[in-house]
Amino acid sequence: MTVPKKRIFIYKKRIWNTLWKKEGYFTTLKAFSSAQSIFTGNSKFFLFKQIQTLEY
Repeated sequence: MTVPKKRIFIYKKRIWNTLWKKEGYFTTLKAFSSAQSIFTGNSKFFLFKQIQTLEY
């Protein structure tokens, strides 16, 4: 005899989905903040070579 799916699974799925979306949101904020600090030159976490621009 088959048993219908429980409602609790749909509820948990919704919770997992929102957590997954929030995690992506905070990851993008962190990446944007890192990119902004590198662009402005205030980066303390990344070591990278400065490219000198040639002016004519």
